[in-house]
Parts: sequence; structure tokens; C-alpha cells
Amino acid sequence: MALVEANPFMVQIFALMLGCCLGSFYNVVIHRLPLGQSIVSPGSRCPGCGTAIAGYDNIPVLSYLLLRGRCRSCAAPISFRYPLIEVLTGLFALLFVRRYGLHPQAAIEFVFFSLLLIISCIDLDTYTIPHVLSMPGIALGFLLSFFTPRLAWTDSLLGIFLGGGLLYAIATLYGMIRRKEVMGGGDVVLLGMIGAFLGWPGVVFTVLVSSISGMVIALPVMYFTGKGMGAQIPYGPFLAFGAVCYIFWGQLLVHWYFTELLGM
Repeated sequence: MALVEANPFMVQIFALMLGCCLGSFYNVVIHRLPLGQSIVSPGSRCPGCGTAIAGYDNIPVLSYLLLRGRCRSCAAPISFRYPLIEVLTGLFALLFVRRYGLHPQAAIEFVFFSLLLIISCIDLDTYTIPHVLSMPGIALGFLLSFFTPRLAWTDSLLGIFLGGGLLYAIATLYGMIRRKEVMGGGDVVLLGMIGAFLGWPGVVFTVLVSSISGMVIALPVMYFTGKGMGAQIPYGPFLAFGAVCYIFWGQLLVHWYFTELLGM
């Protein structure tokens, strides 16, 4: 522990590198999970030619830059999203360690962010949210509420029911107006998972931010695609965005709203 306290910079560098490595694994999960493939074996392969990727070509971010975003075997382009996810995961690992040090809260929020990142990417690709991630995420969020001073287990439990119930009610009401299903069950379960990690205030904040950000993106998409209200836009990434915003700024904004604006 003394070594860690004496070298906080090295701890942060390790967190950044570990996060990038985990991001490389998350890429595998994002690609294989919707296809029903194993996320363990076989090892990483080129999505174009299927050639196994050598260890020296599988270094997060660096290998992508050295190979100029192409497979060494077939020269097929590799999506920029691969290094982007690696960088994002590494940066957020660094942010949580800088914020909390080696406190368990850093690990809890990193795990939550990781689930949100993987789910969002899968939703963008397939317009579905895998229950195999969000359902265990609900249980995990509730379990971890016993190990964090930021959230009581009662608030986590209330967040689960409010999260799932609130979005289900909104989806049902809007579906009755539109006379068709406008939101999948995956979004409902995802908001339940968000409630498990953030509690009921996080649910309310997430719904508000996701609605506003979703509208900002949805309106141009509906206009330029010419599909209007028929445009298909995954909602999971907007819920994830709202949840991440709450992690960093939500409690401050909620406190400001009730104390400064409402005077409560």
C-alpha cells in the first residue's frame, strides 16, 4: 500500500493500460455475443479473412496505428471503433482511479460503465439489448450497493422497480398513442439495471437526459432520412449517456436543483 501511495502516477498508468486491454476484450464481446459465438475461443481473428491475429498485432491501440487500420494478412480495413472502444475504456478506468484512488467505488463504477459501453455498442449494431448482460447487471448492481457508501441497498431496490416500471409505463402509453410497439423490452431492463447502480434519483436524471439527447439526435435523423417517426433509432446508447452523466455530474445538479432553484 505504501508503494501505491508513493507512486500514484504509476497506478494511473496501470489503470489506463488495463482499461485499454479490457476494451480489446469488450470488442470481442460486442462482435461475438449477438452471433451466439464463444467470447473465449477461438482467439482474435480478422473479421475479413478469418486469419488468427498474432499477439504482436493485438496490442490495444498501438497495433491499429502501426498497421494503419488494416489486417496484416488481407489488408482489409478494420473498423475505427475497435481502437475507439479501447481508448474509451482506458480513459474511463483512469478517470475513476483519479477520482476515487484504489477505493472499491472506482471498480464499481468502472464495471457499470463497462456494461453500459458493451450494451450500447450491441444496441447500435443490432437494435437489441442482450438480457444476458442487463439482467445479471441488475443483480450485480443491487449486490454492490452493500459495498458503496454512495448508495443504500433500499435506494438500489427502489431504483430497479422505478427504472423498469417508469420506462415500461412510458413505452406502454406512447405505444397506445402510436398503436405500435415503440420501445423494446431491452430498454426497460436496461433502465432497471441503471436504477440498481444509481438508485431512483439516477433513474429520473437518466430518463430526462436521455430524452433530451435522444430528441437532439432523432430529429435530424428523421428529417434527413425522410422516414419521419418511422426512423429506427436505438435508445440504449442515450440511456447509457444519461447514466454516465449522472455518475459525474448528476448528484451536483440534483442538489443544485432542489437547494438553489427550489430552495428546499
